[in-house]
Amino acid sequence: MAKFTVYIPDDAPPVLRSSAVFPELAARAELSYFDTLPDSEERLIERIRDAEIVLNIRSSQKFSERVFDSCPRLRLLSVWGTGTDHVELAAAKAHGVTVTNTPGVSAVSIAEHTLALLFAVARRIPQIDRETRAGGWPRGRFVELRGKTCGIIGLGAIGRQFARLAEGIGMRVVAWTMHPRPGDPIVPLDELYRTADAVSLHLRLSPETQGFVGAAQFALMQPSAILINTARGAIVEEAALVNALTSGRIAGAGLDVFAAEPLPPGHPLTALDNVVLSPHCAGITPEALEAGLRMSVENIWAFLEGRPEHVV
Repeated sequence: MAKFTVYIPDDAPPVLRSSAVFPELAARAELSYFDTLPDSEERLIERIRDAEIVLNIRSSQKFSERVFDSCPRLRLLSVWGTGTDHVELAAAKAHGVTVTNTPGVSAVSIAEHTLALLFAVARRIPQIDRETRAGGWPRGRFVELRGKTCGIIGLGAIGRQFARLAEGIGMRVVAWTMHPRPGDPIVPLDELYRTADAVSLHLRLSPETQGFVGAAQFALMQPSAILINTARGAIVEEAALVNALTSGRIAGAGLDVFAAEPLPPGHPLTALDNVVLSPHCAGITPEALEAGLRMSVENIWAFLEGRPEHVV
């Protein structure tokens, strides 16, 4: 196969360059590589204007109608990651651009992190660690999860993996999903909110799921309920979540994703003692990172060989 150029406009902070697949990519293709983020739509366009193939590492800039219109040679946008909410898919289709992603590669990592957040909130791990370091010896105030009900919203690869983990610690799993399979423990959404001791979100962000959980949903939940979100921040109405947490409408939350990322300094969530926060890192383990980067590169080879895989 003749050498061609792969444009990588946004490897920041760098993960691709240090991966095992990078030398293989560099051996088979010329690279137009940037290890800084494009700080505007204009800068993104500058970096990929002549591209036929783009390997997208970060979601800092939207691949909009204007971007596709400004890059008339573009044929393939290979996205590292599952989420494509930063890509205007209709515009890509209209411009004849194939968009691929890396589904499932982070499912185990994200499911494990989801369980870790649930334990951290239920057992108040950050608080008791802090108090113990300060010379205290805290007692009580913890929740045992065995026998409790775990409500999972979204049974994709991650949701199903988390369901297995929740069942593995003795929780009763109920679920709601847009595309159920026979045998799924499906219940109506209102029933899930009312009965779940923990509600875990595993939906894609789309126009249908933007603000999916808001004040009306929090009003249905038990005061002892815990919300876990490792999906996308915009799925939850953040102001309603802060209100539910400060008013005692729900007991706590474990959050890996936020409406604005990085989380702005002084954000109300940072002041709450019943919240555990992590910086959108649930899927960033060495194992998941390498598998995802390799798949994003292999999606390029498959496309060039006329057998596109993992097309969104």
